[in-house]
Amino acid sequence: MSRVLVIGAGGVSTVAVKKMAMNADVFITVMVASRTKSKCDRIAADSKNITVQTAQVDADKVDELLKLFEAFKPELVVNLALPYQDLSVMDACLAYGVSYLDTANYEPLDEAKYEYSWQWAYKDRFEKAGLTAILGSGFDPGVTSVFTAYAAKHHFDEIHYLDIVDCNGGDHHKAFATNFNPEINIREITQKGKYYEDGKWMETEPLSVHKSLTYPAIGARESYLMYHEELESLVKNFSTLRRARFWMTFGREYLTHLRVMQNIGMTGIKPVLYEGMEIIPIRFLKTVLPDPGTLGEDYTGETSIGCRIRGLKDGKERTYYVYNNCSHREAYKETGAQAVSYTTGVPAMIGAKMFLKGIWKKPGVWNLEEFDPDPFMKELNKQGLSWNEVFNEDLEFEK
Repeated sequence: MSRVLVIGAGGVSTVAVKKMAMNADVFITVMVASRTKSKCDRIAADSKNITVQTAQVDADKVDELLKLFEAFKPELVVNLALPYQDLSVMDACLAYGVSYLDTANYEPLDEAKYEYSWQWAYKDRFEKAGLTAILGSGFDPGVTSVFTAYAAKHHFDEIHYLDIVDCNGGDHHKAFATNFNPEINIREITQKGKYYEDGKWMETEPLSVHKSLTYPAIGARESYLMYHEELESLVKNFSTLRRARFWMTFGREYLTHLRVMQNIGMTGIKPVLYEGMEIIPIRFLKTVLPDPGTLGEDYTGETSIGCRIRGLKDGKERTYYVYNNCSHREAYKETGAQAVSYTTGVPAMIGAKMFLKGIWKKPGVWNLEEFDPDPFMKELNKQGLSWNEVFNEDLEFEK
C-alpha cells in the first residue's frame, strides 16, 4: 500500500494530487502538507477516490519534517515546495529513511543561482542508505529530459544540437502576472542567459539574445535565450552534444512591466530597510501580484514545449522535434489549474508513479534522463500530456 507525502499546496500540488487520485490503483493514501494547512484542506476536499490527509509543516525545518514523517510513514516524499527547501527536505528524507522526488533544483535564498551541484553532492549518501532521489520531475526540467533520452534511445546515434523551446501562447487577461511562484519566476528570468557550445558554457546578458520561432498551433513568437537547469544535466549525460540551449517566449507587455519593476528595484533579492524593518523587495512584490493559482478560470490559449534536436543516425544527419501542446481551458476543466501548473504537476505524479511501481527505483540521486524514458513517455499519453514528433523538417536554427 503506497503512502505518499506531498509538500507544498500551490497550483502544481493541486494538479499532482488530483492526478494521483485519478490513479488510485497506485496512490492509496496521500498527505498534503505546507505552512498553510487551509490550502492543503482545499486540495484534499476536491480530491476523490483516495484518502487525502493534511498537515501543517515548515519545510525549512528538518525537525518538523521528521516529526511529520514519523507520524505519517511515507514511502515517498514529493517535494513541490519552493526550491529553497530542497536540501532541508532531502536531509529529512535521509534522516528518516524515505525516498525523494522534486520538480526544480535547489537554489540559495541570497543568490539567484541555478545548479545541481548541491543536490548531486547527496548521491553517495542516498546510495548508501538504499534510497532513491529523483530530481526535476516537472516539464522543463523533466519531460524535456525524458524527450531527449527518448530521442537518444530511438532516433539518434549521436545528438549534436539540442534546443529546448518553451512557449506560453495563452492569455490570462491580467496586466501582469507570472504563471508560477512570482519570486522564483522573476529571479529566473532576470538572471544572465547561459548556453553550452563546443565544450564551454557561454554567458549572455539577460534576455539579450532572441529570435522569432514558430510553435505548433500557436504560430510565431519572439523567443529569448535563457539558462535552465536541465541543460547542466543533459550536457553531463549526453557527451556528444556540441551545443545545448533553452528558449522561452515573452510578450512585449510582460517585458515592459518587468523592466519597470527592475528599474525601480522591486525585483531585488537583497534586504532593504523599510520603516525600521528589513524587507526583500521581490517578496513584497510577490504579495501584490496575482496568485498563479487563480489564473486558470479565464485563461485562454495553450502552451507548447518541446525539444528540437539535430544529430546522426546510421551516419546520416537527422532532425527531430518532439513536443506537447496543452490547453489552459482543458487543464482548468480537469483540475482547476492553468496549463503551466498542469504541465508540471502531471509529470510530478508520473515520476512518483514510476518510483512506486518499481520502474524508476535505484539508490542514489538521479535526473530523469538517467532512467528508461519509454514507460514515462507512455504515461504522458495516458495522463493528458500527449506528445507529437516531427522528423527532418526545418528547425529554424543554424547548425
